[in-house]
Amino acid sequence: METPIEKLFEAIPNLSAEDKRLIQKAYTFSRDSHAEQTRKSGEPYFNHCVATAINIANQNMDTETICAGLLHDVLEDTPITHEEMEREFGVNITKLVEGVTKLGRLKYTGAERHVESLRKFFVAMSDDIRVVAIKLCDRLHNMQTLEFVRPDKQRRIALETLEIHARLADRLGMGRLKAELEDLAFPYVHKDEYSKTLALLKDVKQSDEETLESISRTISDELKILQVNIERVDHRVKHLYSLWRKLKKHNYDISKVYDIIALRVIVPAVTDCYQALGVIHGLYKPVPNRFKDYIAVPKPNGYKSLHTTIFTGDGATVEIQIRTKDMHIEAEYGIASHLSYKENAPNNSPKSLVQKIGWTNELLEWQKEMEKNSGNKKYSEEFMKRLREDFFNNRVFVFTPQGDVIDLPDGSFPLDFAFAVHSDIGNHALRAYANEKLVPFNYALKNHDVMRIETDEKAKPNRKWIDMCKTSLAKRHVRTWLKENGGIIDKFLVK
Repeated sequence: METPIEKLFEAIPNLSAEDKRLIQKAYTFSRDSHAEQTRKSGEPYFNHCVATAINIANQNMDTETICAGLLHDVLEDTPITHEEMEREFGVNITKLVEGVTKLGRLKYTGAERHVESLRKFFVAMSDDIRVVAIKLCDRLHNMQTLEFVRPDKQRRIALETLEIHARLADRLGMGRLKAELEDLAFPYVHKDEYSKTLALLKDVKQSDEETLESISRTISDELKILQVNIERVDHRVKHLYSLWRKLKKHNYDISKVYDIIALRVIVPAVTDCYQALGVIHGLYKPVPNRFKDYIAVPKPNGYKSLHTTIFTGDGATVEIQIRTKDMHIEAEYGIASHLSYKENAPNNSPKSLVQKIGWTNELLEWQKEMEKNSGNKKYSEEFMKRLREDFFNNRVFVFTPQGDVIDLPDGSFPLDFAFAVHSDIGNHALRAYANEKLVPFNYALKNHDVMRIETDEKAKPNRKWIDMCKTSLAKRHVRTWLKENGGIIDKFLVK
């Protein structure tokens, strides 16, 4: 029977002797520190530390982060001091463990608890994004063992997981982790819907997989004949929670969900992606308006891929995703794939990481607002509403006339675009043009719109602009201008 340390080492390929010694040391130190502690299930508490570390290793993260995962509860739950840990494991690992400790227990309830939890996440992001990755992997194991928690706590923990942890994993591009968190929380939050979705998936899964095997062979053979480079062709089944969200939009008509099972064509280079797309469209007729180029315009979490849906010839349709091996790793692990600090590749540089998590800058600005409004229940509820709409909602991608991509929440308006480009453009917006056509300020932006804002020094914000903004960034700029220039606005919103 495999020991826990053997399971951990199995999850870490190409481990150097030095790294193996460090992980073994952290394993032993954590095991001894938690020796007398047990979990609600009755098993040794240390098992949770190992499971968290295995989850981290499964995200392809570096040795320091894996060690911190093993040690993540030592400072909080044992007599071990900061000085002792730093003496044994150095500054970096100790700092990671301290960061996770600060994300620990919360004494708030309801919306205020969520706000305080998120505030701590945002602070951790500004310090070392690996702290957030550890906490997400810690939450994953807690969800994997949620059956041992009191029933009255299960739904609260699962709901928090859906609203905070899964959404953060999504924005960090950690697709595999996000899907696991959602599927584990799903039956506790929406029990009946979970059962219904599971039954629908079972009905279609087997027949769809048989169709995919045939299409996969046809595509692979054709790509080889035409000498298009490929790594492999495989398929994935849509995760239950994601499937349920789509089914809701179509009144549970599963025939309208095109990507229950999707083919993935993995190729070596970007040029191979577009060559493979041409071959596939030569073999099968594409479904109109179902092509998406996330390579030219990536999702805000960094996801890149070509998506097309084809008619199979027997009345069915199948989604096909085409991406490079690097894009696939990014889609699975997101920000975690860039966090191997020991490597010197450009993608691991601090500058690259800052660019990938640039959206957290505004969240950190919100942190300052939260500190001023701590204890204000009305503010906490408003903040959670704004957060869901601005950062955890669907996104639209629009372009500046120069071709730069501006990422905004779904339902955004021209003024949101203007303020996202620059506050001066927003403050002096006179007219808006979408694809060189004049549009009103309450025009709902659409994917791939090319937006142009005509400005005038005499143009200035007014109270009605707040209702023509979707994002908190734009609303805040309008309120700030009105406040500084004697405008009348809601007193609570400018505190």
